[in-house]
Amino acid sequence: MFRLWAKIFSDNHMLADTVVCDNTPDTRTHKIFRALEQVCHEFDLGKPIWLDKTVTEFQRHSKARFYQDNFIETIDFDYLEIHVIEED
Repeated sequence: MFRLWAKIFSDNHMLADTVVCDNTPDTRTHKIFRALEQVCHEFDLGKPIWLDKTVTEFQRHSKARFYQDNFIETIDFDYLEIHVIEED
């Protein structure tokens, strides 16, 4: 099972969180993108842009933060954090 935990933070306080589970036999990359799409739909957000810094952070720690620079529209929180908490 693949599980991704997404959290929205503002002023060092978690405002919202959700966990997305995926049991499909797809690749890790596809699972991550599909989970991020579900998170954005649930939180009513536009999809963030993966900047080089974000990709590097995610490759090293299986965790990434999306700040205002990653979004086209204005966000009303400090950042969205995603973290892979379980992999096949």
